[in-house]
Amino acid sequence: MAFHGKYLLESQENYEEFLEAIDLLHAKTDGKVLTNVEQNGNDFTWTQSIPGWTWTNTFTIGQDCELVTLKGLKFKAPVTMQDGKISIQFPQYMFTAEIINDNLVMNCTIPGEKGVTFKRTSKKT
Repeated sequence: MAFHGKYLLESQENYEEFLEAIDLLHAKTDGKVLTNVEQNGNDFTWTQSIPGWTWTNTFTIGQDCELVTLKGLKFKAPVTMQDGKISIQFPQYMFTAEIINDNLVMNCTIPGEKGVTFKRTSKKT
C-alpha cells in the first residue's frame, strides 16, 4: 500500500508545455494541487484536486479499466505495475507514477513531434 495517502504539490516541470501539447493551456492554474490516493491492494481511487476542479479515476492493477482523461473523455486501457511503478497509456500520453522517498512522482509523456514530459512531484502530507 505504498501509494495510499494525500500528497501536496511540491514541484513540476514542463507543465505549460504539456498543457499546450494536449490543447488544455486554458486550464492552467497556479493553484494548490492535492492528490489523494486510496489503495486497497491492487484497487485504487486516484483523485487530483485544484480549486474549482476535481478529477477522479478508479482502477485495478492488471485489468483493463474505464478511465477519464483530463478533458473528461472516457476510454479503456490496461493498468500495469512493474517495479513499483504504475503505467497507464492515456489517448494522448503515457502516465506513470511511483513513490520515491515518500514523494509521489508522476510523469506524463507525449511521444513524437510534440514530445514533452511533464513531471509532477508531490510530498506526502
